[in-house]
Amino acid sequence: MMREFEIERQFGIKIQNIKPNKGVYYLKTNKGNKCLKKINYGIQKLYFVYEAKEHLIKNGFSNIDRYCLNSEGEPYALVNEDIYTLSEWIEGRECDFHNLDEVKKAAINLAKMYEASKGYEPPENSKLKTDLGRWPYLMDKRVKSFDKMKNIVRKKKSKKGDFDLLYLKNVDFYKELGKRAMNVLMTSDYEKLCVEAETEKSFCHHDYTYHNIIIDKSEDFHMIDFDYCKRELRAYDISNFITKVLKRVDFNIEYAKAILESYNSVSPIKEEEYRIIYAFLLFPQRFWRVCNRYYYSEANWIQNNFINKVNKLQDERENYMKFIDEIKIELGQKE
Repeated sequence: MMREFEIERQFGIKIQNIKPNKGVYYLKTNKGNKCLKKINYGIQKLYFVYEAKEHLIKNGFSNIDRYCLNSEGEPYALVNEDIYTLSEWIEGRECDFHNLDEVKKAAINLAKMYEASKGYEPPENSKLKTDLGRWPYLMDKRVKSFDKMKNIVRKKKSKKGDFDLLYLKNVDFYKELGKRAMNVLMTSDYEKLCVEAETEKSFCHHDYTYHNIIIDKSEDFHMIDFDYCKRELRAYDISNFITKVLKRVDFNIEYAKAILESYNSVSPIKEEEYRIIYAFLLFPQRFWRVCNRYYYSEANWIQNNFINKVNKLQDERENYMKFIDEIKIELGQKE
């Protein structure tokens, strides 16, 4: 356990109560309720995130989990080798992705964040976090990794496990989807849009999902957990948000239409951006992530967790493919 007195000393607070809550700590202090979080990246990346949040606040997008500064004016505490951040605890409930009205408001919120992000100059002492220009490489690498994982399964001396058999049964389907997504991306204005994003100096949240959207008792929407924010095409945030919502509503296209319409009402999406949104929606990111974690063991889940996740993807496949056909027409795309 981290040494609480160090947190108190560095942030100049008195902790009255502390309890773990979904990977962070909820603190009751003499200066209000706070969120304490141990981060797994370095201080230079933290400066990028800290200043990105301050930039949003300056531009009027202030419903976020702002960092508290320590007695030296820095947005962290160092305890032994560990880095902790402290932010305001935002009281409220998570966004309900089954509720169409809340989904629309969340889409409007995402568009407002994007508008407020423009013109962000990361500080000198920060490490630039960016994925601009990287997606052709990332997609290619991930599609190739499907064959590498296949080889891992084939080379197994012992009996193949349940997950291996499930992987072999599904991999060709998802590899084809990956290739389709790559072709769409390669025939888009991806590079031109990356140059434009570079010029406008915007950034993405990169993990915009229900537990990072908090609705308070006044029904105001708050965006939290900017740990993954980086320079990126907003098409990523839009498509990622669509996928996160739609996998919970059986890929009902009405939700996707509502998201696009709501986003457009604040920040119009350009014609050429739709092709990139379509490429991201096509790419089998979720299948790749589960399998990558299984074979390269980032996650210490039990085998059943992995199996359940692939089974879920298998179960939704028909609805997903129907959605892909519909969204392709909706976005005016030919492949």
